[in-house]
Amino acid sequence: MTKPLKIVVLAKQVPDTRNVGKDAMTAEGTVNRAALPAIFNPEDLHALELALRLKDSNPGTTVNLLTMGPGRAADIIREGLFRGADGGILLTDRKFAGADTLATSYALSCAVRKLNPDLIVAGRQAIDGDTAQVGPQVAEKLDLPQITYVEEVLSYGNGEITVLRRLEHGVETVRGKLPLLLTVNASAPSCRPRNAKYLMKYKHAKTVSELQTQNADYTEFHRLRSYLNIPEWGVSDIDGEEEQFGLKGSPTKVKKVENVVFQVKESKKLSDADADVESLMKELIANHTIG
Repeated sequence: MTKPLKIVVLAKQVPDTRNVGKDAMTAEGTVNRAALPAIFNPEDLHALELALRLKDSNPGTTVNLLTMGPGRAADIIREGLFRGADGGILLTDRKFAGADTLATSYALSCAVRKLNPDLIVAGRQAIDGDTAQVGPQVAEKLDLPQITYVEEVLSYGNGEITVLRRLEHGVETVRGKLPLLLTVNASAPSCRPRNAKYLMKYKHAKTVSELQTQNADYTEFHRLRSYLNIPEWGVSDIDGEEEQFGLKGSPTKVKKVENVVFQVKESKKLSDADADVESLMKELIANHTIG
């Protein structure tokens, strides 16, 4: 019988990059998240599904989400609960604001160290940056092995996990010893939909900050149902060096964010004749599209 796993899923609420407008940037050169619709980072949903499948196949396994952001990022925790996660923690503090990947991974690694999981799972990258740096940086800061581009868990047992990696020109089977960190590809199975039973159970799940706007009857309702309380951790809760958080710990600054839309100006139809193909290749080489 395999040992139950304690899994932490690193998830992020990201701005919907399909709707980037003129107010997308702040004067400090950071993303103005309040001006953009927020969604669950797509590849983090694939990571959540991988964790939930491990939970399904290993009784006693727990899955908790960890996300960093403003108060509204608690929506990510609730979304995870609706799909089968056991809980989650929101890292929220003004001192986290403006963090690049280095400062973000530092804050997450401090929180993960406190949680002490067997397995950390994250999406390969977030759509608001596409750097694919945070997961690997968290592993490095925790001095843990990591396996990236994971598509599927093939087996788990005896303190080891075997996964399938999706690479550019094929696949690779890799075995790693726990504890370790996995980053998950978009080619992994899509996340399961919300479960009606979990939706009813957790629809009133709130953070402490959210509860402050509620009346006494509602807070008493929460006191009697501890599973509805979403913990919030700030800088003082995760035992880190303050100068490494937020803007202070961020050497990278975003210069500009814009929405690029490609438009077709002209088109031409080609046959499969050698002369047409040769003509097209010469044109593409001449305008440096290829070559």
